[in-house]
Amino acid sequence: MSTTEADKAAFEDEVVESGQRMLLFNVIPSWMISFVGHVALIVLLAILVMPKREEITTALEASAAPSESIESIELDSADFDESSEEDLSESEFEDVEPIEVETLTELEAVDTLETTEFVSAEEIIFDESDFGELGAVSEEGGELSARSEDSRAKALKEYGGSDASEEAVQLALKWIVNHQQADGGWDLDHRIGSGSHRDSPDPGDLKDARIAATALAILPLLGNGQTHKVGFYKDNVRAGLEFLKAQAKPGGRGISFYEKGTGKMYSHGLAAIVFCEAFAMTKDPQLAPFAQGAIWFIEDAQDPSGGGWRYKPRDRGDTSVVGWQVMAMKSAKLSGLNINPLTWRRVNKFLDDISNASGSLYGYDTPPTSRNKSRLGQTSIGLLCRMYMGWDKDTPGLKDGVDWIGERGPDLIKGSNQSADIYYNYYATQVMKQYGGQQWKQWNGKMRDNLVSIQSKEGSTAGSWFFHAPGSKRHASERGGRLYTTALACMTLEVYYRYLPIYTDKSVSDDFKLE
Repeated sequence: MSTTEADKAAFEDEVVESGQRMLLFNVIPSWMISFVGHVALIVLLAILVMPKREEITTALEASAAPSESIESIELDSADFDESSEEDLSESEFEDVEPIEVETLTELEAVDTLETTEFVSAEEIIFDESDFGELGAVSEEGGELSARSEDSRAKALKEYGGSDASEEAVQLALKWIVNHQQADGGWDLDHRIGSGSHRDSPDPGDLKDARIAATALAILPLLGNGQTHKVGFYKDNVRAGLEFLKAQAKPGGRGISFYEKGTGKMYSHGLAAIVFCEAFAMTKDPQLAPFAQGAIWFIEDAQDPSGGGWRYKPRDRGDTSVVGWQVMAMKSAKLSGLNINPLTWRRVNKFLDDISNASGSLYGYDTPPTSRNKSRLGQTSIGLLCRMYMGWDKDTPGLKDGVDWIGERGPDLIKGSNQSADIYYNYYATQVMKQYGGQQWKQWNGKMRDNLVSIQSKEGSTAGSWFFHAPGSKRHASERGGRLYTTALACMTLEVYYRYLPIYTDKSVSDDFKLE
């Protein structure tokens, strides 16, 4: 049996055991259990006095209970792999057929698919078990509570922010809001729409990725404590959420934000983060079906054997797409929603399979063979996932990976050179902040001050950023354009308060332990 088949068999065995227990104790009435017990005793006595025969065992598969508790456009980490033989600049954005609602039921049955019924957001009805430990989410947003107005000021001071960095965030949010469309959504080509302020250069060309664009625009607003209920931009957030709701489609057991052509699973992961964070921050029950439904789709779309995600459901995974889905599940956990533990174990398997050097170095879809600049993006994503899935701070692989990133430092724009890996900077900044210590102080001073200094301050571009991707290829920075790079840069400067730190007494890491 191959390694993949053996791993899959192991997953199935776990599911069979848990599924059978669920069926026996939750479905079969007590009188039936008694009846079956007596019949079994009679059969056993009969077997003892009969000649032995060759046994034929049939294994029955059962679904794991999904109620068990436990951030882009087409953005491959391979964008940063200058040594890659395949030019992903075209293939990664190629148009693909949209997922059909029936597709998930036609695929080989796997343990995360408990039902083949298709539902809409209005039809999802929850009971208390669907929300896990809602007590873990306080009235102020629980682990997202540092986003409140009073807490932001404290977190800025405590973790290395400044008045200048927060002013840059506010300027960026104003630019983002000024480019909202009349229908409540955003477009990566920020020039589309009315108003003289839409003449900023460097638009994106992924005009079909409106779900991804809208989610990217809302995330910095949520990160700054702006929701559809409170904040200066509450009406903008509300309109954006309504736009995303209108794009929701039935998908397997839940809700799909899978976007035809350019967005794919990136769009879904980003929209899932939006709804989970907005639900965690407001406890608005109207958001719950979209948040939980999006998580169910993520579970159904996971590669059952490899444990990752890619462009289409059940595709063999890559680090970039996996990163956004893991962040969506993290946000779901913070909002009190449930995630199948099997989903986490599969992610852990994926990370094991695409890493080496004790988990300190990560590749795109295969283990890297060396440490070089092109691996920084993938490694940052992999390490952040490990942090949120329970790795202790003293885990050798985590420490070595953080050391390597710290030695290389952020990719800064210098002088007239407008080339920088904002994607790497975004993920690596989160890794370094969560790890803390002297390495974070050194990283933060460079990253914070560089972003503040290069933000546009005049004209229609005031408040925005644009970075050309390194190298000669046309990457996601160009395809996503100024809206995409501004959103990531803004969230990078919100790192002081977007999430509470992991490695303190306020740790959230225990929520993501695999066992």
